[in-house]
Amino acid sequence: MRKRPRTSFGTPIVDVWQREVGELSTRNFAHRIGASEDLVLRLDILRKLEKHRGCVNTVSFNADGDILVSGSDDRRVVLWDWETGRVELSFHSGHNNNVFQAKIMPYTEDRSIVTCAADGQVRQAQILERGEVETKLLGKHQGRAHKLAIEPGSPHIFYTCGGDGLVQQFDLRTGAATQLFTCLSLHDHSYTPIVHLNAIAIDPRNPNLFAVAGSDEYTRLYDIRKYKWDGSTDFGQPTDHYCPSHLIGDEEVEITGLAFSDQSELLVSYNYEFIYLFSRDMGLGPNPAPASPVSMDSDAGGMGAGHHSTASPSDIDVDVKVGPQVYKGHRNCKTVKGVNFFGPKCEYVVSGSDCGRIFIWKKKSGELIRVMQGDKEVVNCIESHPHTTALASSGIETDIKIWTPKALDRAILPTNIEKVCFFILKWIF
Repeated sequence: MRKRPRTSFGTPIVDVWQREVGELSTRNFAHRIGASEDLVLRLDILRKLEKHRGCVNTVSFNADGDILVSGSDDRRVVLWDWETGRVELSFHSGHNNNVFQAKIMPYTEDRSIVTCAADGQVRQAQILERGEVETKLLGKHQGRAHKLAIEPGSPHIFYTCGGDGLVQQFDLRTGAATQLFTCLSLHDHSYTPIVHLNAIAIDPRNPNLFAVAGSDEYTRLYDIRKYKWDGSTDFGQPTDHYCPSHLIGDEEVEITGLAFSDQSELLVSYNYEFIYLFSRDMGLGPNPAPASPVSMDSDAGGMGAGHHSTASPSDIDVDVKVGPQVYKGHRNCKTVKGVNFFGPKCEYVVSGSDCGRIFIWKKKSGELIRVMQGDKEVVNCIESHPHTTALASSGIETDIKIWTPKALDRAILPTNIEKVCFFILKWIF
């Protein structure tokens, strides 16, 4: 008797069936669907948010996910109802140069917004009744204040970093700015002892831990519990350092973006190089051993990204523990780009590129699965929605693009995407 051919059902169909018969909880069903590759392949522009008159340097959702806040070269901050495209509020930030970061403090009814900018200032905007806004100066960096990070779940505490290498903690209850430390280079022969900081991120699973990175190859991890508030000890010593082994000693790279996953993994984006994912146990310790400069001969130039090796750390040093996951294909040469996770459990990695595209990789394997045109020039910011399958992106253009899985057909990854990016950047440079 011939056996009947076995029917193959897609995973989403099986998930629906399991939910209906009670074998899969509603929460797990939502997580599985939200992480579905099918939805990622159907991402398309829902709408463009148009109000700014300059490059949009920052986009961020509030905790509930119903409001998006943006900041721009026009020095204005805009609050959006992103689902309808309606501007809820637009006001001047009080900065006298480009706004680099704007975030809504949690548990403040979306009335407290903190910003930092190219003028070095750190400010707070308080939304009063009838839409009136008061802004005030909280502190200042010498040079640009690139990024800020809010302590998870706190309506009061946030950190900033800047081009002066300074890391500060702010408490909105007192308005006080505490200068924690200035980040110093590990290279004795460096022309400047200060690391100009581009990025800061706080571990959502352990808010005592935060990471900073900038104009050298290391991401430094700090524990705020080791800081003595009476200033009796030096807090400048990191608890750990992270760097791919082949970049140790390379004084030409720098880091433009950082992000923590919900599993405390650390995502690091290098300019003229790639993106790397570190687990906590991949650290080099508080005093990493120096290494000789890497060889200038590599095949990275064939991809148009620069002079660095494309080999993974595990290929270079096989006797050492497994190196970080690497994500390739995008180009990060022209601007200070962020990097982020995407999906209910951070199943994907997303980044902008100098070719104006958005790149999406599978986190575990590093496989590139999606490329989307996000800007005519450069995509700098990509923000994941906190609860649903949606993205906000911005770059050199003056609009913000909202992406949702609305496409009828699944997108197909271009087979020649790396060559396309290479020739675009070759023409640019």
